[in-house]
Amino acid sequence: MPDFDVIILGAGAAGMMAGIEAGKRGRKVLVVDHARDPGEKIRISGGGRCNFTNINATHVAGRERFLSKNPRFALSALSRYTPDMFIERVKKQGIPFHEKTLGQLFCDGPATQIVTMLTNDLRQAGAAIWTGRQVGSIEKIDDGFDVMIGDGRVTASSLVVATGGKSIPKMGATGLAYDIARQFGVGVTDTRPGLVPLTFEPGALEQLKPLAGVSTNAMVSHGKTKFEEALLFTHRGLSGPAILQISSYWREGDAISVDLLPGQNALDVLREGRKATPKLHIQTVLSEHLPKRLAQLVGDIIDMPGMIGDMSDKKLAVAAEVVNKWTLKPVSSEGYRTAEVTLGGIDTNDLDAKTMEARKVPGLYFVGEAVDVTGWLGGYNFQWAWASGYSAGQAA
Repeated sequence: MPDFDVIILGAGAAGMMAGIEAGKRGRKVLVVDHARDPGEKIRISGGGRCNFTNINATHVAGRERFLSKNPRFALSALSRYTPDMFIERVKKQGIPFHEKTLGQLFCDGPATQIVTMLTNDLRQAGAAIWTGRQVGSIEKIDDGFDVMIGDGRVTASSLVVATGGKSIPKMGATGLAYDIARQFGVGVTDTRPGLVPLTFEPGALEQLKPLAGVSTNAMVSHGKTKFEEALLFTHRGLSGPAILQISSYWREGDAISVDLLPGQNALDVLREGRKATPKLHIQTVLSEHLPKRLAQLVGDIIDMPGMIGDMSDKKLAVAAEVVNKWTLKPVSSEGYRTAEVTLGGIDTNDLDAKTMEARKVPGLYFVGEAVDVTGWLGGYNFQWAWASGYSAGQAA
């Protein structure tokens, strides 16, 4: 007889959700994590307030908001465990929360409230939680899996891998899930950092350096994909929600386009400035619409000295192009060190969309960030964690 019915590797969002649901079904569950405390990524998320879901992270509204080699894969789990279901759970626990922007829900208080809710639910479901334990070798046996945990071996009929991706290695993130997948012949797609700041070559960085710390609302585009949110200039390049979002679509060698006046025609703005304040320089006119340091840099790029009142429509059109379509070419990203998620992962072609079970390895499940499903910034990845964990917990 196995020691447990289900062993879950990883006490993060997806792992704890899987453990809760399996335990509710009367399964004997063990949740294991190498960290000292469960839910560490939950604890630091959302600036310590935990952006625990997004009201748009549904199988309908979120259809275009999850990236994967097979974008439709996530829809099955998202349809069975919705944002409303997790919101109801939070309300039942009396955890106050608020909607920030774009459907993003945050705790009013510390994110540890979500962690406490989940660990309490785990214990009420009868699950055991072992933290500070390293996972060693894993072997397939006749009635399940034999796993080295710490200095001892434990067996279970089902194994759920919820160890996440490579993002934020200082918290102990590794590629363990991918190693386990390859060991059992489950495919792994190429991985790369997602929701991550972008960096520039020294020359461009020197130009942007005076703007470090400046933030502005902007529309950032890559091909047909656009995000209008805050953009932040840093000592290393660009960050802020708009950049983090576009980073999931950007590839090295590509350029991005930045509209510094989203929703406005910069040519109209400059024409109005020419009419109202003809003796001002372009950067001074722009400083009424942009942070002053940014307006100065844009004026330097436009490089049209003299008073705006002396400039023709043709010249203003050239200047407006810089404002509405400022083209920048990042050389890289800050990598997994600061990435919020990992793009790519366990190949969804090898998983059952309803249960998250490996098609060729009965009893082996993969959930959460480890899987090739990555959501937009703003609670989408937590909803995927809850939904995929729920799905596996209903079956494991």
